[in-house]
Amino acid sequence: MDLFITVIEVIGTIAFALSGVVTGMRKNFDIFGDLILGVVTAVGGGILRDLMIGRVPPSCFRNPIYLIIALAASLIFCLPFISGALLKSQKLYNWALFYMDTVGLAVFTVVGVRTAMQVSADFGCTLLLTVGVLTGSGGGVLRDVLAGDTPYIFRKHIYATASLCGAACYLLLHAHIREYVAVLAALTVVVALRTLARIFEWNLPHPKLPEKITK
Repeated sequence: MDLFITVIEVIGTIAFALSGVVTGMRKNFDIFGDLILGVVTAVGGGILRDLMIGRVPPSCFRNPIYLIIALAASLIFCLPFISGALLKSQKLYNWALFYMDTVGLAVFTVVGVRTAMQVSADFGCTLLLTVGVLTGSGGGVLRDVLAGDTPYIFRKHIYATASLCGAACYLLLHAHIREYVAVLAALTVVVALRTLARIFEWNLPHPKLPEKITK
């Protein structure tokens, strides 16, 4: 099980790192900016999680393997023949960014819940769900803020809601079925909800102020 979790953490780290680099390239950042966005996106959610549950210093500094993986993935993606092929097509760019972001969100939502459960059995469901969503979406929020964008989580497609559903799915299942099945089910819920939201253009309601107030 530990090997399985490690593998999906590596996949999530690479996916988030690449989404950060792609965002930096879209903003025409230099290579240093691209690398910073890649690393922050990959480990930012985990840092916020550890601070919230009292694990200090955060695990990515005590065991920097995921920092190294994020940096290596970002460097590789910065190679012109790799990034050029992806960024050549707007459609391919949009597809890649969406699914890299979705995979990272799914993986780190589940990892966040599991990590909090390992720290203390006394954490209630509210905290566990919050930690899952924070871990899954925190890196993407930091990426968007650094890139000068309105965080994706607040504006388009089902995002935090998908993360919340995935965290809830894991909490409901992990005590009743095999651990890896519960993890895979939670990952599937997040990816499926995000994919369906993209296909059918699902969004949460956008309340608006009356026109006379906005003026």
